[in-house]
Amino acid sequence: MTALLALHLVAALAAPLLVRWWGRPAYLALALVPGAAFVWVLAQLSAVTDGRAVTETTSWIPTLDLAITLRLDQLSLTIAALVTGVGALVLVYCSRYFEADDEGLGRFAGTLTAFAGSMLGLVLADDMLLLYVFWELTTVFSFLLIGGSGGRLAGRRAASQALVLTTAGGLAMLVGLILLGSASGSFLLSEVVADPGSGPLLVAGTVLVLVGAITKSAMVPFHFWLPAAMEAPTPVSAYLHAAAMVKGGIYLVARLAPGLAEVPGWRPIVLGLGLATMLVGGYRALRQHDLKLLLAFGTVSQLGFLMVLVGAGSAELAAAGLVMTVAHALFKSTLFLTVGVIDHATGVRDLRRLSGLGRRLPVVAVIGTLAAASMAGLPPMLGFVGKEAAFTALLDGGLPDRTTALVVLTGLVLGSVLTVAYSARFVWGAFARKPGLAATEPAELVHPPAALFLTAPAVLALCGLALGPASPLLDRLVTGHAAALPLIAPEAEHLALWHGLQPALALSAVTVIGGAALFAVRARVTRLQQRLAVGASADEGYWNTMQGLDRLAVLVTGTTQRGSLPAYLGTILVVVLALPGSVLVFRAPWPDEWRAWDSPVQALVGATALVAAVLAVRIRQRLSAVLVVGVTGYALAVLFVLQGAPDLALTQFLVETLSLVTFVLVLRKLPKDITERHRPRERAFRGVIAVCVGAFMAAVGAVALAARTAAPVSVDYPAEAYSFGGGENIVNVTLVDIRAWDTLGEISLLVVAATGVASLVFLRRRTGTVERAPGQAPAAPPARWAPRNRWLAASATLPPQRRSVVLEVVTRVLFHTIVVFSLYLLFTGHNEPGGGFAGGLVAGLALVLRYLAGGRYELGEAAPVDPGLLMGAGLLFAGGTGVVGLALGAEVLQTAILQTTLPVLGDVKLVTSLFFDIGVYLIVLGLVLDVLRSLGAELDRQVDEDDPVDSTPEEVIVR
Repeated sequence: MTALLALHLVAALAAPLLVRWWGRPAYLALALVPGAAFVWVLAQLSAVTDGRAVTETTSWIPTLDLAITLRLDQLSLTIAALVTGVGALVLVYCSRYFEADDEGLGRFAGTLTAFAGSMLGLVLADDMLLLYVFWELTTVFSFLLIGGSGGRLAGRRAASQALVLTTAGGLAMLVGLILLGSASGSFLLSEVVADPGSGPLLVAGTVLVLVGAITKSAMVPFHFWLPAAMEAPTPVSAYLHAAAMVKGGIYLVARLAPGLAEVPGWRPIVLGLGLATMLVGGYRALRQHDLKLLLAFGTVSQLGFLMVLVGAGSAELAAAGLVMTVAHALFKSTLFLTVGVIDHATGVRDLRRLSGLGRRLPVVAVIGTLAAASMAGLPPMLGFVGKEAAFTALLDGGLPDRTTALVVLTGLVLGSVLTVAYSARFVWGAFARKPGLAATEPAELVHPPAALFLTAPAVLALCGLALGPASPLLDRLVTGHAAALPLIAPEAEHLALWHGLQPALALSAVTVIGGAALFAVRARVTRLQQRLAVGASADEGYWNTMQGLDRLAVLVTGTTQRGSLPAYLGTILVVVLALPGSVLVFRAPWPDEWRAWDSPVQALVGATALVAAVLAVRIRQRLSAVLVVGVTGYALAVLFVLQGAPDLALTQFLVETLSLVTFVLVLRKLPKDITERHRPRERAFRGVIAVCVGAFMAAVGAVALAARTAAPVSVDYPAEAYSFGGGENIVNVTLVDIRAWDTLGEISLLVVAATGVASLVFLRRRTGTVERAPGQAPAAPPARWAPRNRWLAASATLPPQRRSVVLEVVTRVLFHTIVVFSLYLLFTGHNEPGGGFAGGLVAGLALVLRYLAGGRYELGEAAPVDPGLLMGAGLLFAGGTGVVGLALGAEVLQTAILQTTLPVLGDVKLVTSLFFDIGVYLIVLGLVLDVLRSLGAELDRQVDEDDPVDSTPEEVIVR
């Protein structure tokens, strides 16, 4: 099962390339992937129907007891067969639905294949957290499929609406799954259903899970997103909104019903919303003129029907619900694909403009009529078998409360009457000859359907026809799932097309006659619906709610975000003192013994830092204030040295130095003095907050140390760092091996932050050199002053008053030495103080020296490479280390130790985490270069060229 999911992932990634190579036939190749999964699922049919569930567990994170647990039983096999079988046919259909020159074919193919894999993973997942992951993947991929290329406003609105509603429901479901896992003591669905536990956690979790299910399956009041999603291409509607995605909520309810149906609130929610959805959807379908919208509201109605059946909590209704789920997937996907054929052939979906199409496209008419007959519940279609089973179950009981069973039966009969009526409306609207409307002529068929185009709907329609008489073959499958639920009727009734003359058959006749009568007076029904039309709708309510939230967000933001940094910071710090501070004072375990310092030197350094902090508040010159703030950072580095942490001290010194350089670069754009004055009362208030927060943080550190009861995990670091990580520098081994995942996340965030900062500074692109417009002189550093003795390549570009020969000489002498030293720190950091981070900072400071000595063109000479390229290469290098570890038999990002003996060199030991450190080195170097080019070179360019950002494109082009 894991291999099948991986195969879908590989196919999704390869799809754009395959479509680029082969064009539309690539969809036929992609159809082999869900087709292979379908064959495998059917191959497990014998074992599953015998009651032997197929399980597969792959360890993921053993220390957290996380594993990929998959399970195939009667229910999941049924839905998986629909997902894979219909998915394969839809991909075949796509090979003829789209034109060769349609935009985004490769992207669409990859997204649809990825959705198919995600949906398969959803129905196979036994772990609830894994189920949630696949649940949200289907949400994301459906958003991409509904929105298409993003060129149409209606598509974007429909996609965002579906995303917001289903994601909100998914988040509620996640909380519910966690509560269910807590109540039952397990996060495996099979174990939760077997023993769900009890108590308020179970009730709350059940309700929250149902919220996710009803949003996914478009129950009232969240039903409106499904008709809006008809903006998607027809294959998406046929697959996601008929056979797959909307079945997610139905599947989850069916999966949990054996264990949770008796939980308070389950049946009122499932039965009440299911019946309301069936009636509302059927009523709305009767007034639609667009064939896709008619089917969309019909889908909403049928989903309500399915929700009632699978969630009722009885064996007989569960069996009927599973049969109807299969029937619905077959007939509704057929109908959507049929509409796609009609739209493709005529360019029209409005039933008021179609006439006599049945005679022009007889094969399409037969396919559509068969599917509509199954939807209406006419014999001998599978839909009839499912509807008969549902009516029979409710007549025999079906629910613990007889009155409730009769109410539900009445609602289902009324909903089925509506279903027959809109089924007839579809057949009439798509294929019948309408009085007063000219028949569609052959010349008006834009694209007459070819045989391959009709294959998918024909196969699905014939399956619905064949499975009606062959429904006893499904009996073992559906009763195997239903056996987990209590049987309320006197005895279980097996599936069959004919059970003789019985009350359920009479009810079916009532639905057919009532639906036919309703269709016959369709004009009166239309006028009645117009008179009873309500001005408001759920869709309008959604958009009004979203607009209200937008207005509220603007109001709250305007009230709270006044642009005052002291106000923001003060509010945060006061809350910290009021809440955690109160807990610290009254509940914290204070240390029994206090020690101010280990050495008087520490007290001296601490006093220096305090004096510098006070001076930073009092000094009025910005540069002096920054330098004094830097003293506090250097004092902290000295404390690291005194505590025996040279690696941390080195890093702190380098970071503090680079921070000073960055501050100085920024201060060039700010006034020299801090002119803002505050009243004594304000300064006193801020001072009190600052002192209290400082004391609070000191107390937090002391309490944290005193509260420790277990031995810290770092006790084992020294031995593990050498034996497992192959290094003696514990800090570096921790960063690149023990907690390499954390470091990978941090450097990724660093790259994102650097990119964001650069985008705020550069209005066009990162600055490197200045290229003149066409027809002007070639790009070159402007030699505006006559060159004199030059120690640096571009120093002549500076005016004489800005040059310093001493600084140029020192830079010329020290630059290469500093770079070599940075490499030394990189390569020795695994055993000595240093590492990729420290080495990258040292190399960056070497570039700082070149920039300060020679200006922006000198920086270009020193590092003629794009910072983004450096950071991207570093991130790729660091991430690729994980693949190297796997290739050498280790885990992802685990260090592999290579030892050998080489001539001359002797014994050589190489650890693969060195390459991870090289990636960190490149990222830090790229970050420093980005800072210098954005806050240094770019600002210099704007000053030298009188801010050419406002100039015309003919004047200067920034590269």
